[in-house]
Amino acid sequence: QVQLVESGGGLVQAGDSLRLSCAASGRAFDNYAVGWFRRAPGKEREFVQAISWNGGATYYTDSVKGRFTISRDNAKNTVYLQMNSLKPEDTAVYYCAAGPLLDDSDGTYEYWGQGTQVTVSS
Repeated sequence: QVQLVESGGGLVQAGDSLRLSCAASGRAFDNYAVGWFRRAPGKEREFVQAISWNGGATYYTDSVKGRFTISRDNAKNTVYLQMNSLKPEDTAVYYCAAGPLLDDSDGTYEYWGQGTQVTVSS
């Protein structure tokens, strides 16, 4: 089992930055790829960005290209999502998830956190 806890969400204005953290405990975290997903009000959960087990590869959705950066520190069992130039359409609950493969499908991921709210005002 892997337990995941997200933090770092909040209320910001358009153009601001936030850094989300995903702290893991339990089984060897560095065996897993980690993805960030988000669910906006009234919408389906969508993929944001993911990172391989050793940080050597990342994968992102086009809507966050050039604005969001994922990274990980396996010594701290933590994955980060640096979000810059935030837009109102980035408003959502953000979830991190751990799984065996670097993928954009939420079905690939076995373990999920509870989510952290990000609200971007215009």
